[in-house]
Amino acid sequence: MEIYQIRAFIKVARLGNVTRAAEALSLTQPAVTAQIKALEQSLGVALFDRSGGRLTLAKAGEALLETAEQLVALGNQLKSAAQALQGELHGVLELGVPSEQPDFLRLGELAATVMRQLPLVELKTHVLPAEVLADQVANGRLAAALTLAATPPRGLQWMALRSVRYRVALPSSRADSLRKGGWRELAQLPWLDGPSRSHTHLLLRDLFERHGLSPRVVMQNDDQANLMALVRADAGCALLREEIALQGAAAGDCTVWSNVHADATLGFIVSPDRAAEPLVVALESMVREVWLA
Repeated sequence: MEIYQIRAFIKVARLGNVTRAAEALSLTQPAVTAQIKALEQSLGVALFDRSGGRLTLAKAGEALLETAEQLVALGNQLKSAAQALQGELHGVLELGVPSEQPDFLRLGELAATVMRQLPLVELKTHVLPAEVLADQVANGRLAAALTLAATPPRGLQWMALRSVRYRVALPSSRADSLRKGGWRELAQLPWLDGPSRSHTHLLLRDLFERHGLSPRVVMQNDDQANLMALVRADAGCALLREEIALQGAAAGDCTVWSNVHADATLGFIVSPDRAAEPLVVALESMVREVWLA
């Protein structure tokens, strides 16, 4: 069993097509097919179902895919660690982040870890809406990103870091107007929204679309990290992270409406095309250290 065989298995499993996998790996189709067959022989199980002229993951393939990805990631980390010892890791590391409080993203801890372990690397962060982060990671403009999403972005490697719940927060002055009201009345209140492709905008839109409604947006604000200040100032309603909304309610700065919530996940995304780059591998290892250790 060789690491290049495992990479071929992962690529075919993710793309669902040997030809496309071969192109992505810069190999011929017969070479990829041979690598997968050799891996199956080594493991003693069929990883793919080839019946009906189609290639789909077999049950064994589904069960082993996550472990295979972990093995490749560990191999990449080993290579990155060796290069770090040789002092070869240097340059600029472009990391995308959503508009959120640095403490929530553990950005300070991550930056300190990068500075300590990669002293020759400059970390640059770019605050962008969630869907823009995914696009820029996919096209290679960003090495990686922390992002907030209801579901993992397609076509990118995704590492879930923590679940995040959002609650509907109303200015305290608006609480009485909704004591007997419902979704329609809620939609008519003034709302604070994020940019069109931001995580808060997508969550807010989906929340109201389930009821066939749209919120009356009075302000679109790029700074999603400090919405509580605007709610407290009676500028409008907003989706806030649950811990912020509950703290605000306890302090009398806002009212949390009903038991309604929207759920998302904070995750780390990397393009498969850049996942093996030493700087990206080192960054992923440090994200694991900061978030999952």
